[in-house]
Amino acid sequence: MRAWIAAVALPFALVMATHAQDAPTVSEAARRLHHDAFVFDGHVHMINRQLHLGGSIGDRLPDGQVDLPRMKEGGVDAFMMTLYVMEPYYPARYETKQTLRLMNMALDQIERNSAVVELARDADDIARINRAGKMAAVLDLEGSFDLDGDLDVLRALHRLGLRVVQLPAHNWGNEYADSCCAPARWNGLTDHGRAVVREMNRLGIVINVSHASDATLAQALEVSTDPIVATHHGLRSLNDIPRNMPDDLLKKLAAKGGVIGFHIGNAFHNRAQFDWLTKQAGKPFWDTSEVAGDRSRLSMAEIDRRVAPQFPLVEPRAPDDLLMSVDDWVGVVDRAIQLVGEDHVALGSDFDGGPTPAGRIRDVRDLALITEAMIRRGYSEARIRKFLGGNLMRVFRQVTSKAR
Repeated sequence: MRAWIAAVALPFALVMATHAQDAPTVSEAARRLHHDAFVFDGHVHMINRQLHLGGSIGDRLPDGQVDLPRMKEGGVDAFMMTLYVMEPYYPARYETKQTLRLMNMALDQIERNSAVVELARDADDIARINRAGKMAAVLDLEGSFDLDGDLDVLRALHRLGLRVVQLPAHNWGNEYADSCCAPARWNGLTDHGRAVVREMNRLGIVINVSHASDATLAQALEVSTDPIVATHHGLRSLNDIPRNMPDDLLKKLAAKGGVIGFHIGNAFHNRAQFDWLTKQAGKPFWDTSEVAGDRSRLSMAEIDRRVAPQFPLVEPRAPDDLLMSVDDWVGVVDRAIQLVGEDHVALGSDFDGGPTPAGRIRDVRDLALITEAMIRRGYSEARIRKFLGGNLMRVFRQVTSKAR
């Protein structure tokens, strides 16, 4: 999910290979609780890779961090299947076409793997799918549905099954909502942006404010009648970068009944690794300024050829002494719980969206390490279950039930 990955990943291929990890051991108590709990990951990248490189999400892939077999091993019951409209498609106005390509690929992949996964449009669907022993996929659009915020496009995507939409256009400002990581144009939302929020409420689409500017987030909270989620995030009080959420807005998000999902990677929560990555790339991970210019004149096929080598999206691995442990990562969640309580935190891994996971976590297979770390911290079983999926399910049920 980071434009700079392709520029720095190849020199680190051998480094990454030398850091290959054996399967970590998990206590029986943690394994049993984790696999009994309802696990709902709020942000997983799967479809862009298949669109550009082919293959099936149902195959165990030799690289990357996520596929259906490994998700099953990781105890995942439901996940937001992220359709990532990358910035290179914006300047020439291909973003809606790319959204439709990704939607079609997602539906095809789900149908092809219907023995293990099904599309979920609301919480009742998730429960039904899980009772059948399958995983539930919720379609989640990252990069917004159209730079102009066309409400008819939004309604059409909802009919196709889209249930989560990120307001800003990733790390790029759009025509109705400012991003965290691009120059502000609107000081938050335009009047039309407010209409987009109201229409998402009416349709029963979950509003995702990850990548939103502070002003966009604050104004979305004011306009929305539903709880809002930040699916893959961190805390600015622990790592002062614009991509993270300040404490005052986290409190407002929680007061509205919303949930913050915690990104699995180091760079969001760990200043040492963020600085190391910035030094390697020569810019912060959200910098997409190079996308403009001659790329506005590229054909869609040319853009496809440029972005395809980036997949799978996995950032170069920093030296081990710069990486946080799983216990350190749970400490970030604990800081949020101290601020807003245990009902407003969730998992939003961003696997195959770029992150180097904390500690011994190799990929989605190892999510039980988080459960084990929470047990060590003295979390109750109820609190762990809320974090793993209960809180996100509560918001998803509240928002999507009106569509039914």
